[in-house]
Amino acid sequence: MEYINITVVTSNKPYGISDGSNPIFDGHITPKFSVARNEVHSGHVQTKLRDPFCIEKNRRGRCQDGYTKEVSGPGGVPILVAIRAKPNRNANSELDREFFVSFLDVINKRENAGRFNFSMQFPYYRKVHYKPDFRGKQLGKNIVFDMDMSAGDFLALFYLLKLPIEEINLKAIIVSPTGWANAATIDSVYDLLHMMGRDDIPVGLGDVFAMNQSDPIFYAVGDCKYNKVIPQGCGGFLDSDTLYGLSRSLPRSPRRYTAENSVKYGVLRDTDHPELRQPLALEVWESAVKSLKPGSKITILTNGPLTNIAKIVLAGENMTKAIQDIIIVGGHMNHDNTEKGNVINVPSNRFAELNMFLDPLAAQTVLSSDLNITLIPLGIQQKVSAFPEILEMLNLTKRTPEAIFARRLLSRLHHLKKRHPKYQHMDTFLGEIIGAVVLAGDHFVLESTFGVKNIKVTASGYEAEDGQILIDEKQGKSVRVLENLDPLAYYNAFANRLGDVKQSAIVGSFDKQIRIWNTPFNRKKTAP
Repeated sequence: MEYINITVVTSNKPYGISDGSNPIFDGHITPKFSVARNEVHSGHVQTKLRDPFCIEKNRRGRCQDGYTKEVSGPGGVPILVAIRAKPNRNANSELDREFFVSFLDVINKRENAGRFNFSMQFPYYRKVHYKPDFRGKQLGKNIVFDMDMSAGDFLALFYLLKLPIEEINLKAIIVSPTGWANAATIDSVYDLLHMMGRDDIPVGLGDVFAMNQSDPIFYAVGDCKYNKVIPQGCGGFLDSDTLYGLSRSLPRSPRRYTAENSVKYGVLRDTDHPELRQPLALEVWESAVKSLKPGSKITILTNGPLTNIAKIVLAGENMTKAIQDIIIVGGHMNHDNTEKGNVINVPSNRFAELNMFLDPLAAQTVLSSDLNITLIPLGIQQKVSAFPEILEMLNLTKRTPEAIFARRLLSRLHHLKKRHPKYQHMDTFLGEIIGAVVLAGDHFVLESTFGVKNIKVTASGYEAEDGQILIDEKQGKSVRVLENLDPLAYYNAFANRLGDVKQSAIVGSFDKQIRIWNTPFNRKKTAP
């Protein structure tokens, strides 16, 4: 071990030249952090993935932002660095370093051996796909649910799955990782479907980046210009990814992916198991369209950024001709410049709603199409965002597994909102359930009223304006807008539906699933 003076390179040669890219030097008489001019922090800072400065004529990159480098003088920090590993004291061993022996000794201890899968951990584990038998039933309205996997979306999904199949036929789910949750959260969608006995419903994964934000050559990387407003934790990604810690209580579903070749569908290389490829949103949509009976169409309920819907619109008439209408939970109608939106972490954008802001170009694409659109704006969502009322309704309903889960999740959101300043946006998720209830609800009971507005969406690339909806009577898109409904009737409809014993969970929780996996097959199964 020895001390070496090290720094992290934050800029590129030639040093000491100001070109407007370096916030440490540009516009400052004295550099920030007391760093020296003409050294590793004083050059050009890479501004984007394909910064022209960083790409040489032979297409090779030359920028070194983020590299570590040994330097002299005050620009570095003395750090104790391991220079070489201790040689093995046993000269006859094939392992020439001492730590090799220590590592293998620890990794091979039987008492610390891991259990790598359920089949080893549980004696009666088996994969089961639950698929309902709808023979002899007249299936209802065809629905595709587009969700960004926020907490509210999972509650809305519970509600849709509880509706009688004769009224609502949920044909597919497409998820958008451009909103509240990481793409890997799709596993929780599979788990919820498994819990409710609906492993037959296909799930498609949308693009990770908003429109025009992914790299044009290597689309797996891109710019997080918009979804960077979602916090890491504090009601953002880490919380949503785990359903605020409750995803572990969902039963584990067998992962059901398609068996196509990975390279064929745009991945850089085949994996060892190309059959484990997650189907894409457009593939699932195309499959749902092909499965329609002649003359049938699909209603899309979308609860997140409109990235997936915009991709469908841009795919052409063959992909859109099957759309009956689209119900969009999102957008904000700012009538007099006093009603603020809900874009967190961008104070300059006062009037946009978050779903529109997270992909404004997609919102503009959809809301300038010729599709029939119903908008459920932010103001109505906020009207039905009272935690005490809906929790009271859930406390009065029957204790089905899905009602218990919903009550636990809503109670946790309510608790966080009351106790922590950084969780004040929790009621946003409660308002996201409204689309599912309005889609299937009795408008007479809900006392819902609709109006018509001509609107357009701003997508200028300027964060202070992106995602804002403007009323434009001459050139705006005519959309149907939900203007009012009875909050108590809404809470009651949601709670009663989740408490209905019909179409209830097949496996109520992971704990119940463990009991099944520890029980011989010939014994009677436990109740959900």
